[in-house]
Amino acid sequence: MSRRSFGGMLVVCETGEVSTAASTPRVIAVVGPTAAGKSDLGVFLAQRLGGDVVNADSMQLYRGMDIGTAKLTPEERGGVPHHLLDIWDVTEAASVAEYQKLARAEIDRLLADGRWPILVGGSGLYVRGAVDNLEFPGTDPVVRARLEEELTLRGPGALHARLAAADPEAAKAILPSNGRRIVRALEVIEITGQPFTANLPGHDAVYDTIQIGVDVARPELDERIATRVDRMWDAGLVDEVRALEEQGLREGRTASRALGYQQVLTALAGECGEDEARAETVRATKRFARRQDSWFRRDARVQWLSGGAADRRELPAQALTLVERAVTA
Repeated sequence: MSRRSFGGMLVVCETGEVSTAASTPRVIAVVGPTAAGKSDLGVFLAQRLGGDVVNADSMQLYRGMDIGTAKLTPEERGGVPHHLLDIWDVTEAASVAEYQKLARAEIDRLLADGRWPILVGGSGLYVRGAVDNLEFPGTDPVVRARLEEELTLRGPGALHARLAAADPEAAKAILPSNGRRIVRALEVIEITGQPFTANLPGHDAVYDTIQIGVDVARPELDERIATRVDRMWDAGLVDEVRALEEQGLREGRTASRALGYQQVLTALAGECGEDEARAETVRATKRFARRQDSWFRRDARVQWLSGGAADRRELPAQALTLVERAVTA
């Protein structure tokens, strides 16, 4: 029997850790929508199995973006090493291909050391880039420049409408406000002559991976999101964004689009009030959570466990049982 802290609660796990700890380590991916409780579960599993957390949240890669991304504090990490946090300046454009190289290097190193890599995050393409056989099409500077100019002149909405006509599935997965990803999808379509989603192959895994989805009913998840945004504001999100603005956040093509940060930047520019920015952050985050859930639901390899209030105490033990069953199968 083991007693561990999970999400601020003391949980008692009857599941033994001998069989799993003695097994050859495998990759575990803890996925699902924002505010579902992935980070706490990732720490718990790392503590029990003897592993490290590898970040798979695209915005937690950025230095200084702490409050708005709900990045765990050093104390909340429970002594578990966390990798691929705070590696990019806010002015750097994110690249899934670059993340893929970094994530696989960490995973390979941990496996070689006999430790369990616990991949944690809700950025679906980043998770797939880490564990699946994905090759990303190249870029064409001329096409990219033309699309970015059009983005500046016409705005993301017009380009998103074009993407919806060319590749409806890609348009469903990309927020209409995410100009950078819309441009990339349109660029790939123009370069390859195929839909952006056609360049994502089937689920051909590079690693033997156990994927655990944390499921929370929509009404409860919406409530958690609203509460989380309130806590972010109370914790000083506006001051965090103001400090990052001095470091070039507004010019960062990726970081400036992050939920919460984009809305606060709009408020700091005088285009809306703080209360309006907060309300829009809640609305946008709820929409994003639905897209995350839809993305992971399409992958039949994800095994879903309830992270709702009624089941939260049992979630750690259920996750361990799932891992043990997969290991002994």
